[in-house]
Amino acid sequence: MSSSTGGSRTRVCLVYGGRSSEHGVSCLTAREVLSVIDVSRYDVHAVGITRSGRWVSADPRWPDLAPGELPEVDETAPAVPWESVTDADVVFPLLHGPWGEDGTLQGLLDLADVRYVGAGVLASAVGMDKAFAKVVFAAAGLPQLPYVPIESGAWPSDRPRIEARVRALGLPVFVKPSRAGSSSGVVRVDTWDQLAPAIEQARDFDPKVVVEAGKVGAREVECGIVQGVDGTPRASVVGEVRVEHGAHTFYDFEAKYVDGTSANVVPAELSPTVSERIRAYALQAFQAIGGEGLARVDFFLDGDELVINEINTMPGFTTSSMFPLLWEASGVPYAELVDQLLQQALSRPTGLR
Repeated sequence: MSSSTGGSRTRVCLVYGGRSSEHGVSCLTAREVLSVIDVSRYDVHAVGITRSGRWVSADPRWPDLAPGELPEVDETAPAVPWESVTDADVVFPLLHGPWGEDGTLQGLLDLADVRYVGAGVLASAVGMDKAFAKVVFAAAGLPQLPYVPIESGAWPSDRPRIEARVRALGLPVFVKPSRAGSSSGVVRVDTWDQLAPAIEQARDFDPKVVVEAGKVGAREVECGIVQGVDGTPRASVVGEVRVEHGAHTFYDFEAKYVDGTSANVVPAELSPTVSERIRAYALQAFQAIGGEGLARVDFFLDGDELVINEINTMPGFTTSSMFPLLWEASGVPYAELVDQLLQQALSRPTGLR
């Protein structure tokens, strides 16, 4: 293996793009990470995965994007051999959503005995699956909102019973694809005639769906986790997401990435006691799923009531994303954060751990 201290540069493979609805967000993440990696220490090679699933050699630089425009990997780019990935000292899988953040790529890299940044197979899969993560969080004693999971195939065959269970949650409810991120396919339901269309829309993203009780007026607060080289996870300051009143009914995909109607407030205006409670719950959630490397943990805060929403094992990583902003406010600039994650991944053994 190359060494960043032994005279030759450490070989890093950035993998980005992917088949999920978050393809464009992953491309932006790759562009930002590539721009800050110390090329005097790291020999960086970028591999893009197209929307159709082709692995290609593509440079993630899009200098002329219009405001709100999301890039994508060129389907006509030349294919790359698998060895271009396995020959790396460490892979940075900058993929969001299914087929990348969900343990699929992590399992492939484990089979090839390649080190990589972030969570392993199990933690990635649990973190991606909202319904299963809720089971794990409940076992860890973390407070949550009431919810109804709708397993693949259950909606067409058992619709009356499912609707009765959902109605018991009261209005509003949020219908979510179980294994999608960036609020893709999420619908707020304010009247019961909206429920069935919302479930069908969510099923376009994932046949497995979660319906969760709404928390109207609650603040959305988030905390970042980074694991050190010694294996100890630490929590960032807490941030808050604010969505422009009237533009959106919740923090959806457009508010996050397209129309600029959301703002990240870092650090959040919270009492020290509440902030420490959020940080403690974030660490608890990270450890509950067996997290590695990094994560962002999201909560709803309503007065003194705090409930966990979800955990992201590969959160958005552009310079304006919440995760890097949380760490910059915690004293770790973007470039240093990238370096710490690479060094943590290089310190881990391959195989079972």
